[in-house]
Amino acid sequence: MPDFFSRKERSWVMSRIRGHGNKGTEIAFAKLLRTHRITGWRKQLALRIRSRTSSSVVRTDFVFRKQKAIVFVDGCFWHSCPRHGHIPKGNIAYWKPKLAKNRIRDQYVTRQLRKQGWRVIRIWEHELKGWTKKPADVGAAIRRVRKALAQS
Repeated sequence: MPDFFSRKERSWVMSRIRGHGNKGTEIAFAKLLRTHRITGWRKQLALRIRSRTSSSVVRTDFVFRKQKAIVFVDGCFWHSCPRHGHIPKGNIAYWKPKLAKNRIRDQYVTRQLRKQGWRVIRIWEHELKGWTKKPADVGAAIRRVRKALAQS
């Protein structure tokens, strides 16, 4: 299908689209936490991470401050899930470095938060798919969260 915009116009149009986070998976995970009576968490908390050379702010998905644990719910596409992640066939020159940069950022954030004493748990989007129909499928994700919280 042909594009009606020039490359510059398409870039401008796309830059005006703002993301809303992975709301579906975050809502599913929040419901899962409530179902399993896991309390003491906050959503979308901003935390400052510091390295020797810089400081930046990270928006976390779920934070358990008392237990000093953080849960990120990563989308399979944006965070390059080994099972479901893929590079789109169109505009590979853009997508390949973009997704690689996301992976590198995730590793950096995890490493910096762990250096600051946080326990970091990353849960893939596919681990939450269909949890209302098959609650046993999310057992591993809940066990990882409970284990991290028990280590406090």
